[in-house]
Amino acid sequence: MAVPLTKAAEARWHHQVTRVQWNTLFAAQAGWMLDAMDVMLYAFALTTLKAEFNLTDAAAGSVASATLFTAAAGGIGFGVLADQIGRKRALSLTLLIYSLASAGTATVGLFTPTVLGVTITPFAQLIFWRAALGIGMGGEWACGAALVAETWPAQLRGRAIAIMQSGWAIGYILAALLAWAVLPDWRMLFLIGVFPALLIIWVRKHVPETLEHTPGAKRASPLEVFGPRFLTFTLRAGAVAVCVLIAYWGAFTWLPGFLASPVEKGGAGLSIVRSVWWIVPMQVGAFFGYLSFGVIADRLGRKPAFILYLLVTAIVTPIYGYAATNATLLMVLGPVLGFFGSGYFGIFGAMVSELFPQRIRATALGVIYNIGRAASAAAPWLVGALADRYGVGSALGVTSVFLLAGAGLMLTLPETRGKELE
Repeated sequence: MAVPLTKAAEARWHHQVTRVQWNTLFAAQAGWMLDAMDVMLYAFALTTLKAEFNLTDAAAGSVASATLFTAAAGGIGFGVLADQIGRKRALSLTLLIYSLASAGTATVGLFTPTVLGVTITPFAQLIFWRAALGIGMGGEWACGAALVAETWPAQLRGRAIAIMQSGWAIGYILAALLAWAVLPDWRMLFLIGVFPALLIIWVRKHVPETLEHTPGAKRASPLEVFGPRFLTFTLRAGAVAVCVLIAYWGAFTWLPGFLASPVEKGGAGLSIVRSVWWIVPMQVGAFFGYLSFGVIADRLGRKPAFILYLLVTAIVTPIYGYAATNATLLMVLGPVLGFFGSGYFGIFGAMVSELFPQRIRATALGVIYNIGRAASAAAPWLVGALADRYGVGSALGVTSVFLLAGAGLMLTLPETRGKELE
């Protein structure tokens, strides 16, 4: 076990970090930030795309579901790949995939090709490009989290992973600001999403490879995460991921749409342009939620911090959904929902890295996080279907059930704070 920081060392913890460690963290955080930007561009363009292609809420939600489903496959696949070819090379591939897929989304509906006698409709094209984006999105997290966990010291690992996760909030804000500046020109919005590919150049030059292979040694099988030694950890941690990712994607995919939807449909009645100024404070709250979670998890433990954040989110989410007609209350609750409803994701990169050895660490990160992603693929569709019947605000409240279940399941996992990596 690592020795906890003294109060004096805690105040100067950043002085203990080397340039290489900062470079690695920046690469993972920037990749996750730009990943979030590309993914959330769809959430902000959702209302515009519904009108453009005459989509129902359920159909629009199914596009987001396709992204999450393929993200699960990408996360598992790139986790395995990162344990074979290295974290850095796999990370670079994920950046390229989700950048090109975002640009591809800008071409939807420009033409309607026919393949084997079947016309590829704009809706099918939209599904294809967002599904392709999901592959890169899913893989980026597993590769980046492994890089950071293997570079940073045990007593600082929680906050390092949390800083990496905070990139999601920054990317969400970037997507909101781009939507405000560019919409209703949704094609230009998605075309901007190609620029994250430029990060590959920096990663290749400044980020070291952390995967070590002993010459002549047999490489680990990815199936080892389901072997006798790790099966219990894998299934329990995967169940936690299922619960919290269903809750997150069920709520946060629809929050921009909730704010922009008419009051008679259960929304807040703001335009998509106005809703940006409610989304940005929420994601500022999320940014500080990520950072604070890392500090709390390093001081008190992974489990207490995680359970606290989930319980508060379970209380705030339905209140937010039912406050649709009160713009002031939405503005006040938004940062609170962002703070607690996003910050807890830092636990997966830290705890999973601390439970598994290096030879299968990226695989375990990919498998566990993406068991949750696969299940959460149904969440945007589910909330969309409920929104068609009960209104968006009421539909958001169902996510609290999954948050409470996730908090209960976390009690079955071991505490890993301060554990040296194997």
